Amino acid sequence: MSLLTHLLACLFGMGSWVSINGLWVELPLIVPQIPEGWYLPSYLSVLIQMANVGPLFVTLMHRFRPGALNETAVIYMIIGLGTVASFLLGFFWTETVVVAGAPRSVALLVLTFFLAAVDCTSSVTFLPFMMRLKPQYLTTYYIGEGVSGLLPALVALIQGVGVVHCINSTQSVNHTLSSSNSSVTFELRAQYQPANFSVEVFFFFLSAMMLVCLMAFLLLNYHPAVAREHPNSRYTNGVKEKSQKNRKWAEQKSMMDPYRPANQKCRSSFGTGTYSWMQVFYIFVILAWTNALTNVVLPSVQSYSCLPYGNNAYHLSATMAAVSNPLACFIAMFLPIRSLVLMGALTVIGSGVGAYIMGMAVLSPCPLLVNDTSGGVIIVLAWIIFVLTLSYVKVIIGVILRDEGHSALVWCGAVVQLGSLLGAVTMFPLVSLYSFFSSGDPCNTKCP
Repeated sequence: MSLLTHLLACLFGMGSWVSINGLWVELPLIVPQIPEGWYLPSYLSVLIQMANVGPLFVTLMHRFRPGALNETAVIYMIIGLGTVASFLLGFFWTETVVVAGAPRSVALLVLTFFLAAVDCTSSVTFLPFMMRLKPQYLTTYYIGEGVSGLLPALVALIQGVGVVHCINSTQSVNHTLSSSNSSVTFELRAQYQPANFSVEVFFFFLSAMMLVCLMAFLLLNYHPAVAREHPNSRYTNGVKEKSQKNRKWAEQKSMMDPYRPANQKCRSSFGTGTYSWMQVFYIFVILAWTNALTNVVLPSVQSYSCLPYGNNAYHLSATMAAVSNPLACFIAMFLPIRSLVLMGALTVIGSGVGAYIMGMAVLSPCPLLVNDTSGGVIIVLAWIIFVLTLSYVKVIIGVILRDEGHSALVWCGAVVQLGSLLGAVTMFPLVSLYSFFSSGDPCNTKCP
């Protein structure tokens, strides 16, 4: 087992969602400086779902023209596009163009669409590429995918995004010639702390991270130490080969799996036939459900669930949730328990904790225990448990499907995007159109 290969797999996985994750954590600094204002998150949700045209194209090519798409070339293209788009955002994110009589951040929206296309397409290209390496490196890739959320969050904390102070604001009203008829009102006003460095610097940082991902991918393809970690020289990366038998093997067959009996009877035509169609359906439903919850549904209401308990609770929950993702992947590296029953149990636990978080978001700005220290502690722990359990489930599903072959990992990526799409379609109208959730003033909201 090569430490260098583990490092490269982690850096490669980091590039999967670092751009969009970085854009989300930077919103508090971007929003006040563009004409779209707080409508921008809604626009971003729509753009990200429109960008699913990328994974849709790859999945359809895989289904109807298996082996015709050069997977490696596609990965080079999308990583390069992500690097350039992030770099250009540093120069043009504040530029506006008058559209239909109103100024619009066209450059920001167009470049964001390209970033979303890059990250969405990575779900159906990066994962199948990991078939080139031994099974243990897939878990390392998932750790890198978790780091893609953790690293921008930590940099944003250093930058000082969203740090608020309550300052006294004195106003005089009812002025008359008699001073006895005048009154003075005292209220607190939220003032956001200036950032330690600019939005432009943050975008250049994201571009540098994509460049690191590109270098890692180059080394994964050409470094001799990585070549020794290939499980079998018969692997194909998606380009048509002279031998139809070899290509079919790469698309459908798994590597040697110590957990599977050698003479096990085929139960379906999916992958190696280890799982029945009912079990395959069960796995994919859980995969779609967990990704809908962790990628869209709960993150879209994180501020509503945490901010009522204070700014510290919000930042701590966001940071610890970001840490919990790679931690779950690290645990799965040493405890890859491939039990469908355990998978279901952890999904139920994570979903139950997620229901509590959603309940607190619905009750915002006055959720349970809002005036008690224990309330903040509970909501932070809830976010940690929620991300930890469901991230572990996602990694185990990835490990299971990796053993079912290249084709299974392509469908894994497609279902991940489908789950995220369904989550966005559900939450977008609730949050953005119908204003189902209420936010309070961080300095003046009073709860009983």
